[in-house]
Amino acid sequence: MVRLLQLELLKERYVPSRNRRRNYVLGSQKGVSPLIFSSVASDTRREEGMKDQKKIRLGMIGVGNWAKFAHLRVLRLLPEYEIVAIYNQRKEAAMAAAKEYGIPHVAESLDALVRDPLVDQVLVLTTSQQHEEGIRAAITAGKDVYCEWPLTPTAAKSAELATLADTAGVKTQIGLQRRFAPAFRYVHDLVAQGYVGKVRSARMHVSVNMFGEIRANAVRWSLPIENFMSVVAIFGGHFFPVLFSLVGKPSSFSALTANQFPEVTIKETGEKIQTTSPDELLMHGTLADGGLFSIHIEGGKLSGSGVQIDITGDAGDLKITNTSAFGGVDEDFIVTGAQGDSKPLEHLPIPAKYEWFPRAGLQTGAAELGDLYVALSRDRASGTQVVPTFHYAVWQQQLFEQIQESSETGKRINL
Repeated sequence: MVRLLQLELLKERYVPSRNRRRNYVLGSQKGVSPLIFSSVASDTRREEGMKDQKKIRLGMIGVGNWAKFAHLRVLRLLPEYEIVAIYNQRKEAAMAAAKEYGIPHVAESLDALVRDPLVDQVLVLTTSQQHEEGIRAAITAGKDVYCEWPLTPTAAKSAELATLADTAGVKTQIGLQRRFAPAFRYVHDLVAQGYVGKVRSARMHVSVNMFGEIRANAVRWSLPIENFMSVVAIFGGHFFPVLFSLVGKPSSFSALTANQFPEVTIKETGEKIQTTSPDELLMHGTLADGGLFSIHIEGGKLSGSGVQIDITGDAGDLKITNTSAFGGVDEDFIVTGAQGDSKPLEHLPIPAKYEWFPRAGLQTGAAELGDLYVALSRDRASGTQVVPTFHYAVWQQQLFEQIQESSETGKRINL
């Protein structure tokens, strides 16, 4: 997930709010090696102190807001992982993160990190414009690689990297974690088990109060369309997989995008900047099995923002709601449903078996990253591919380009 973090979110520090999380944290930190920074003498100590092949040993590239806000906080709660090395262009940022999170090695260069023999998997957590450099380095070193969404700013470049990874025989993952939320996995199973019968229609509305006429300097990267980092690209990119995992991919659609804030003001400086990115998307079409769907993504909503997904079938109905598209602390999606005619929707508690990750104390969007990491560890152990690959990222970016084509030409797109 990407650097969509409003300053208010970034001000919050991790404070465990339930004893089970506190115990989990303490248990997962047992045996953490003392800090060892780059030197010839320290390399031997690293190798002697990290022989546990049961752990997935990670090398992290980038120590930006999302890396600190989510990845580092989540990974320290998962004992099956160990961050063994970290690299950042600003070495002082890498040193600070290493000290705070017990990471034993700060790499001197990007090449040194990806070629570190103790690194099993590389995490590319830089800005989207910098993703390609880290991905290419990891692939060249023969390392499996995880990258945040979007993979690159264009579908063509993303396709090139996906092909390069295939040729090198390395596994890839794209950071689209929202579909792994307990609520969505639960609803997926309900639909698959026939709770609603045949899906007749699905509707998804995602809105955020950010990305309006006044924007924080921290999100000025959302302004140029060529960055592919608009509210539509980011929130649409993370919620498309949710809807399509529940009801299937579209077979045809029409779309309309709009830039309703052509000039925005940077809150901290008063600077006025012209924007070219869309801040609203309307999309409707047909699903592969004949059902209908509609999607509405909008930024800059003043009040009442959040998420609502409705699934209508010939035997029942399901609704998923949340008052925040990002998700607050200890807040999760609420599932309601009913079977039969003219029945009131009732709360459907999420069974405990869907709770893969201790969620207390983390915003929902960050906790879902923990669910993705659990799925990734299971993929590595069993040889499955549940976590979406670079090829899914390519398909989704191509979809966004087709959305823009439909908006500009009025053409209906057949997939």
